[in-house]
Amino acid sequence: MATFSPRTITKELLGGLPERSRAVIVGRFGLGKSGEKMTLETIGQEYDITRERVRQIESHGLSAIRKSDAYDKHKAAFADLAKAVKSVGSIVSEEMLLGELAKNKTDQNHVYFMLVVGEPFTLEKEDNSFVRRWHVDGELSDRVHAALETLHEAVDPENLIPEEEFMSIFTKHLDEAGIKHKDPNFVNRWLGLTKKISRNPLGEWGNTDSSHVRVKSMRDYAYLTLRRHGSPMHFTEVAQQIGKLFGKKAHPATCHNELIKDKRFVLVGRGLYALSDWGYAPGVVRDVVKGILSKEGPLTRDEIIERVKRERYVKNATIIVNLQDPVFKRTSDGKYTLAK
Repeated sequence: MATFSPRTITKELLGGLPERSRAVIVGRFGLGKSGEKMTLETIGQEYDITRERVRQIESHGLSAIRKSDAYDKHKAAFADLAKAVKSVGSIVSEEMLLGELAKNKTDQNHVYFMLVVGEPFTLEKEDNSFVRRWHVDGELSDRVHAALETLHEAVDPENLIPEEEFMSIFTKHLDEAGIKHKDPNFVNRWLGLTKKISRNPLGEWGNTDSSHVRVKSMRDYAYLTLRRHGSPMHFTEVAQQIGKLFGKKAHPATCHNELIKDKRFVLVGRGLYALSDWGYAPGVVRDVVKGILSKEGPLTRDEIIERVKRERYVKNATIIVNLQDPVFKRTSDGKYTLAK
């Protein structure tokens, strides 16, 4: 993307430094052939000086570079780099930016060094809400941060939002923050700045802390599988689909054991599971009948069968057998109610 060689620029910028200052900066930024970065402690041990002294040498060296003739000579290169940052959104995560500007780790180290030395570039350190990021436009940076914060506040902690709908919602928050130019690529990169919102393996967006987004366990994969299917599934089918959707090996028996332990799932038939989010009541058939009668009052046998079969995939005879339980009684008009 850049029209200059970062390695050539850094070599010339370092050329005017004293030998030890140059060696410290090369080690700290990984500008040598190996590309390996050195810690303050490692460099201190090599020169038999303290970590703080290494830090001072690094700081003084960077300051000297910014004041050097070599820096003035390459101002056009720094301006070119600033244009490159603008071309990917003006504010972007460090990881994404370096990946866009350089192909390999060593070249990325040289680009990073130019970002640190260059005056147009501002580093925003990682915090609880945002990843480490760089920008070349302070006003835009503030507006993007504000839009991401209001977006997080507007997202239900347990809700999942399809990609297209989520992008539309974020665009509205960008509008409210006063951001006019919203290249789709920029929008995606700006979403990469926040730690609070992210996308699950199925491309749905939500709160990063939600188990529906930060998918870790078999139960989480099963939840997403059932949610995508949209109707009850047999546990063997759930296990099979986990493999197809996520490339995760799921043994049917293990899947069954995990589903039965989690309140997000409801057993609605022989081996058939649904999501409690869909309104299925937990419990065995007797519990379902109790819930229905408690809510609606006395009902005929046929009415009970019809309502139970909305909740459970069971035979009529199974429901009738459960109606013989002492917790139910039959009224004089032939209806069933809860026994007191």
